[in-house]
Amino acid sequence: MSLKHVISVSGGKDSTATLLIALERCRREDIIAIFCDTGNEHEQTYEYLAYLEQALDIRIHRLKAEFSAQLATKRMFIARDQRTGRVYESAVVFDACGNPVSKRDTRGNIVMRTVTRNGVKVAEPVQKTKKVGSGRRLRWSNKAKRRALAVLMPTGNPFLDLCLWKGRFPSSTARFCTQELKRDMAVAFQLDLIEQGFRVLSWQGVRRDESHQRRGAKLSERIGPGLWAFRPIVAWTSDEVFRFCSAKGIQPNPLYKQGMSRVGCMPCINVKKAELRQIASRFPAHIERIAEWEHLVGQASKRGFSTFLSDAHDAADRRQVFADLNIWARVEWSKTTRGGRQFDLLADLDAPAACASAYGLCE
Repeated sequence: MSLKHVISVSGGKDSTATLLIALERCRREDIIAIFCDTGNEHEQTYEYLAYLEQALDIRIHRLKAEFSAQLATKRMFIARDQRTGRVYESAVVFDACGNPVSKRDTRGNIVMRTVTRNGVKVAEPVQKTKKVGSGRRLRWSNKAKRRALAVLMPTGNPFLDLCLWKGRFPSSTARFCTQELKRDMAVAFQLDLIEQGFRVLSWQGVRRDESHQRRGAKLSERIGPGLWAFRPIVAWTSDEVFRFCSAKGIQPNPLYKQGMSRVGCMPCINVKKAELRQIASRFPAHIERIAEWEHLVGQASKRGFSTFLSDAHDAADRRQVFADLNIWARVEWSKTTRGGRQFDLLADLDAPAACASAYGLCE
């Protein structure tokens, strides 16, 4: 069986360097470059992909997720929802002396669980809990049904359709965007090649110093029958990546000189404070788009609101939650200093057209 080299290209520095290495080492007819379009990309990233295709004389295949079937299924579920159950908040139980009460099974035995403490696994009793308040209905109310059914239709934008289906935006603890819009699309493409009789080497622009989660990334590994992963720049630094691309005559994505530390989404749900301020200043249309998406996804949510950057909030009033965490409120927060308590008086001095780079590319 012949081998196909599938290179995942995002428009960022790491995937660009990975593509350049593949072009050096492999026959062009065996290389397939793919781009998983999330629908939350900056227009300059699309332009950069076209630049790479022209500069490197290679085609980059565009892949797009589609959620029409999932949205149709959710519409049917909501319209027919007649559940009678309720869901309750819970609180741990203490005795009269303030000691925790252990949970017991139907035979009166204490329920135990295994936990790891200081690297050692130990068994400890599970604390008893009780229901708090009157709870809330599982069933969608008629008002919520009408609200959701009015917007639960495919828009053609993968990111927005995914969030409409889920009834919420991704978060740092539930990054379903990466899996649904990128990983699953790339894997499906590669599995299709395997079904056609090819072996596949998946080239990935992953570096160990990118994050704590990637510090153990391997140079290569077998993923499944006929499928291997290869990460040629896993031990590189970001400076080495930029120098390598420059030596090959390839310019970086222009967004890196406009205050962006990453270019995968605009903005990413994990956008940093300073970067959000740059986006609001340079690309206000993208903030307006997110505000529109917050409204649509909120309509599709049972609770009636959803915020792009964070849903974590102590307030019980959902209107207060949205007022504090909607994208416009977060943009105002990005202009502050001292833990968000004081506006940064120097922030407005940064000209939107001025070069700003987290990687020193303006020097």
